[in-house]
Amino acid sequence: MVFGANTYRAFARMLASSTEESEVRDPWATRMRNLPATVVSTTLEGSLDWPDATVVSGDAVDVVARLKEQSEVPLRSHGSLSMNRALMAAGLVDCVHVTLFPVITGQTGLSPIFQNAANFDLELIGTRTLDASIQELIYRPTLHA
Repeated sequence: MVFGANTYRAFARMLASSTEESEVRDPWATRMRNLPATVVSTTLEGSLDWPDATVVSGDAVDVVARLKEQSEVPLRSHGSLSMNRALMAAGLVDCVHVTLFPVITGQTGLSPIFQNAANFDLELIGTRTLDASIQELIYRPTLHA
């Protein structure tokens, strides 16, 4: 797992306020929390409240490029929008998983996820239905020429 500081803080806060029985501690969240994690940050220091997590300062593109060379398994990132925009622009993202929730947030939605990012062409490489209405689409991004 690779996180930016803000996403790490959000996940750590969410999990710290939950109990073992709460919905937050579903198998997916539990598995994610037990994966080795790198938090790319210039603001966090010291040990983290996350098993097997390391804080690395520096440019996210340089850090992730080095991690990709060293890792025998694919890296994953959830959230960390500004970091992921930079990683996509640098060509370091192999696939993007987009989860579609059947909700329209015309009044309460936040700004677009990729606002001000470069333009990318997305090649659909996989799909799956997570339940009766939630879809996951998996794309391979290519910087638009």
